Amino acid sequence: MVEESYITKVLPHSIKFYLPRTEGYMDVVKEIVSRFGSMSLIEFDGYFEGKFEPVKYTRLEVHTEIIEERNVIEYANKIRIRLKQNSLALEFNNKLILVVKN
Repeated sequence: MVEESYITKVLPHSIKFYLPRTEGYMDVVKEIVSRFGSMSLIEFDGYFEGKFEPVKYTRLEVHTEIIEERNVIEYANKIRIRLKQNSLALEFNNKLILVVKN
């Protein structure tokens, strides 16, 4: 029996962005991929801000080794502005954070 050596890598930080499928959405997705290297996407209907009609959203999830929560929040605010949203939700290490226009 041949044993192959291998290494493991633990990525302790999980970031999930909840992105509306609006104009500019794909540019944001491409930017996040180039920044973090890999991701997963899950599409769903969202009923946010008291709306009865669903909006198509994508949960974009990335994992990373080293990152500061404050930097993630500031980046999410830039995404919110680019997508022309009043608010943007994200989860950082399973903590829900809403970035809302002031």
